[in-house]
Amino acid sequence: MKTLDDCRIEIDRLDEALLDLLNERMRVVQRVGEIKHKTGGAIYRPEREKAIIERLSAKSKADGGLLNQAAIEALYLEIFAVSRNLELPERIAYLGPEGSFTHQAAESRFGAMSDYLSLGSIHSVFKTVEAGRAKFGVVPIENSRDGIVGETLDLLAKSPVKIVAELYMPIHMAFATKAENFKSIKRIYSKDKGFGQCREFLHEHELLHIEQIPVESTAKAAILAAEDPEAAAICSHIAAKLYGVPTMFENIEDVHDNTTRFFILSDFKNGQSGADKTSLFVRLKDAEQAGSLVRFLSDFDKAKINMSKIESRPAHDESGFAYWFFMDVYGHIDDKPIEQIISEHKDEITWLGSYVKGEI
Repeated sequence: MKTLDDCRIEIDRLDEALLDLLNERMRVVQRVGEIKHKTGGAIYRPEREKAIIERLSAKSKADGGLLNQAAIEALYLEIFAVSRNLELPERIAYLGPEGSFTHQAAESRFGAMSDYLSLGSIHSVFKTVEAGRAKFGVVPIENSRDGIVGETLDLLAKSPVKIVAELYMPIHMAFATKAENFKSIKRIYSKDKGFGQCREFLHEHELLHIEQIPVESTAKAAILAAEDPEAAAICSHIAAKLYGVPTMFENIEDVHDNTTRFFILSDFKNGQSGADKTSLFVRLKDAEQAGSLVRFLSDFDKAKINMSKIESRPAHDESGFAYWFFMDVYGHIDDKPIEQIISEHKDEITWLGSYVKGEI
């Protein structure tokens, strides 16, 4: 390949070869869907997807390929999403509105082709999955700055749905506007927290004097900016794209490590992947006795089970200051140590799900 035209001809040839291979892969995927439809197998298997990405990443590294694991994951997550829709189109419920960060998290796992259902509350997402009106639900569980989402924990404690996956997503804000320049902007829309999270950007670009109008969501901010050529929105990238507002600046937040953890909910049990996390709901029988929690946790220590999180929540169905606990431990429910602990405390522990450990 001596010239640019030679390179383009070769790229076209490779693109056609890739398309042929992808179509061949999708024909196999369709057959997988037919088999799963007969057997009732789950379409979304995070542990299987993780194994594929790790295998291909190792092969690329061994072969001296240019694609690292992050690049391979980005490509194959979309291929997996398209594959799942060919196997069996599924509806995904999420905490809305459209263009919210939860919507962005859902699309990052299920792709742009899936059937999405925007709902107004976390409670509605749980009920929709429980009723079978959606196969999956996506809800936030905690934020690195704002802490735990109590409503999600409370609903997990009494819902039959299970956690089948977790994902961590950096929260990045965009400055979007149809105005040609800063001088044309008369007002800025965002959620109330959005202004505070992007104060340094507003100061650096001399925008603090412009009217700031708080709205219920960053998605609503994008909608209003789309209708007003003299307005701007501080919103998510997906909201700006969804409502056709050009992004002038990306990643304008003051703190760039703000991350939200999301749970994907459904009605099946994952297989073991070798790198799992298990979530548990714990209601101690002798909670009022001194040292009860210490004694309970010592069993995990003896079994060499590492814990990544413990969070207390008020027990709403009990009087006084009664609490239950939400726990994350490393391992799968079918791992012998965890299986034994749950068996020993079967009247105190409710299993909420085992899933592939997400990458932070």
